[in-house]
Amino acid sequence: MKKPKELRVVTWNINSVRLRIAQLAQVAAELAPDIVCLQETKVEDRHFPHAAVAELGFAHRLVRGIKGYNGVAILSRLPLVPLKSKDWCGKADGRHAAAKIDCGGAEIEIQNFYVPAGGDIPDPEENDKFAHKLAFLDEMADWSGARRSRPVILVGDLNVAPLETDVWSHAALLKVVSHTPVEVARLTGIMEARPWVDAVRHFVPEPERLYTWWSYRASDWAASDRGRRLDHVWVTPELKAKLRHAQVLRQARDWSRPSDHVPVMVTLDLRA
Repeated sequence: MKKPKELRVVTWNINSVRLRIAQLAQVAAELAPDIVCLQETKVEDRHFPHAAVAELGFAHRLVRGIKGYNGVAILSRLPLVPLKSKDWCGKADGRHAAAKIDCGGAEIEIQNFYVPAGGDIPDPEENDKFAHKLAFLDEMADWSGARRSRPVILVGDLNVAPLETDVWSHAALLKVVSHTPVEVARLTGIMEARPWVDAVRHFVPEPERLYTWWSYRASDWAASDRGRRLDHVWVTPELKAKLRHAQVLRQARDWSRPSDHVPVMVTLDLRA
């Protein structure tokens, strides 16, 4: 196989792949990604729109979906070899897909996650959904610390905005699920267990505000700009030197029938 010069990887919580296949086509046209990792596909595997996705150039696909909610997929222009995808917290709820790709002799793992949102009450005693989220993050930390032999790109809707500049107001959101100290501590533990490199923040310094999600509840999302950075791309240290570019496709939030999340892309130079 001829070694590609670069690898473009997109992560996007699409919020229904069948509803937003036209928007997926826009992502393919504007970003020209080699790999697209989707979350919240909301479709059983037997109903996944394989033909429409193949027409966009993604000949290789790994899907793990359930009816009506959750669901993840890895779409690739490069051949995929499926790896073991876990059922986290003992739930077969379509929150993880894993594969490896051969970049001309160098294998890279792709790990695609959809972390539970956690409900509205940030108390595991009062809210089972929040308890599930914390347990999921704890299992991810154990997984993160396990040794693996090849470089890894971890992507997904991790549903945690860890930095003060990852949210529109640190003070206002300290007790709001996705930015509470207990969630941030869990996510930090996952990052430190490997350790991982935050590929987007590698290019966008922490003092700069950076969001990937804006609520549907805002009458004018852009004017209020009350966003959060819930969607992440991490790489293992051996890939840090290959990082060349990161892009948050903010304008996608203004597309017709948008997802409340926007695509995030990281480009790696495979010649480095």
